Order: sequence, then C-alpha cells, then structure tokens
Amino acid sequence: MLTNGQDANYSQFYANPLYLNPGFTGTSAAPRLVLNYRNQWPQKGNTYVNYSLSYDQYFEKMKGGLGAQFQNSTELNGLIETSSGYLFYSHHVKINERLFFDLGLQLGMTYKKLDYGRLIFPDMIDQLTGITFPGNGEQPENASLLYPDFGLGALGQYDSFYFGFSLMHLTQPDESVFVGDEKGHLPMKITLHAGSRTHKLYRGLLSREFTLSPNIIYQQQGTFKQINLGMYILEKSLAGGLWYRQNLGVQPDAVIAMIGVMKNHFKIGYSYDYTLSKLSNYSSGSHEFSLTFFIGEKHTNRNALLIPSL
Repeated sequence: MLTNGQDANYSQFYANPLYLNPGFTGTSAAPRLVLNYRNQWPQKGNTYVNYSLSYDQYFEKMKGGLGAQFQNSTELNGLIETSSGYLFYSHHVKINERLFFDLGLQLGMTYKKLDYGRLIFPDMIDQLTGITFPGNGEQPENASLLYPDFGLGALGQYDSFYFGFSLMHLTQPDESVFVGDEKGHLPMKITLHAGSRTHKLYRGLLSREFTLSPNIIYQQQGTFKQINLGMYILEKSLAGGLWYRQNLGVQPDAVIAMIGVMKNHFKIGYSYDYTLSKLSNYSSGSHEFSLTFFIGEKHTNRNALLIPSL
C-alpha cells in the first residue's frame, strides 16, 4: 500500500466549504476565493502540512454554481506528497420561500508520490556499525500514481436550520504501490453535517446583538469514525468558535478554538487544535489559517445559504 490513512482533516470546516461538501459550490452571495493552510504537529517538522486554494461563484442563468479547487498535502517531511485538482458544479433548487436545496458534483484528478528511496528497512542497516546500505527488497511499480476522483453532495436550508451530506472518492481509487495489492484502495468518505443560526440580544450596559450557531459534523472513512460538536458566536465583524472532536471508539481527540474577523469583502480565521488524546505526548497541537475574499457584486435575486464563518 501507499498509505493506510484518511483524507486531510481541516478544523475550520466551513472556511473550506468545497472540501466539506460540493453542494456549497456557488452558495455565497458574491464570487468567493478561499485559501487554507494547516500545519499538524509543526514541532516535528513538516509532518502533515496541507494547502487548499478554491474559487466558486453562482450563475443566475444556469441556476447553479461552478467552482475549482487545488489541494496539496505533504506527509512525513515530504516522504509522501499528494496534489489534486477538482472542478465543481451545483444546482440550486428552491421549493418555497422557506426551503431550498443545493446539489453538487465534484470531478478531478489526483497525483500521489512516494519517495521510496528515502525509506530505510531493517535489512539496510549494519547491526554492528549502524551504517545503511541499499536493500534487496522488492521495488514498487507504482511509487507515483495518477488517478481520477469523484464526489457528490447535497445540502439544504429550512428557515435558520441547515443540513447536508457528501460522499467523496466514489470509485474508491487504488493507491497501492505494488501491482496486485488489493489493500490500497482509498475508502469512500461520508460526511453528515447540520446546524442552525439564532439571533440573540444581550440587554445591559454593553448591549450587543450577536448570533449563535450550534453545529454537528459526522465523518466516516473506512473504519475511521469521527464526530465534531461545535458552537460559533458572531458579533458584527468578529467571530469565535469552540469545537470538541471525538474519534469514535477511542478517547477524546481534541478541542478546537477559533477566532476570526469578517468584513464585506474578506474574512480571515485562525484555529488551534489542543490535543486531548495520548498523542499529546507527541504533539503540542495544530495550527490552521483561512482567508476568504468576496469578489465583485453580491447577488440579490436568490436565497443564499446560511454558512458559518469559520
């Protein structure tokens, strides 16, 4: 196999909307350009570093949206590198003034490379001197892979309540480095998400109108299962959030703290993952940044979905 893991997991879920669900394509009021960066366990070098760049917008004539995204991830200090490019399409369906849906499709290509020459196996180490030398093991036929990848998603909104699901890696592409190895298929990723937004008004000396947004996200890929419970609070141009992440079947994984600034034409966010599991002995946490630009005029003739800010 090339790996036996899962997709990169961004903590600012809604700040990378196309990655979460293709149904989010074209759901912002104005064309949207999004940049994301995540560095997991930075004190160990470039252990897991992820980048994402996406653009999407709504087209009134087609009653839907188009988008594109480029992703890059580096694992184990460059031992494994993955680059992906995707195109997105969504269709907006309005049932009535209170209920509407967006249906999205994703198609693209992924290039994955294993720097096999940097691997050191036991038979390559002299037990007396510790000197390494070329091994006699079987060389992989597919140290570099290029394969198509597909996904779909849907989301809806009823008043202030929103919900959705996505299915990624529909064909479960083969990532085996050895021909004939049947254990290297990338599992399908299933995501279910829901949330709501409620306006509150604090009455007092420092009266502030703010919005609370509770959310839940469930993700499953192969045997890996994870649930995320979170709350956002929005107040004018400021946003904050707190999430709890639990990998089902094991002890709690992390608490995620977020903060952001929102303006008419851009928003910026930062989040930090504080590890709760035994990995805290190895990791001091993860850092993530997001930057979103809203380009051009906002649409006023359609119902835009209520999307959290981080």
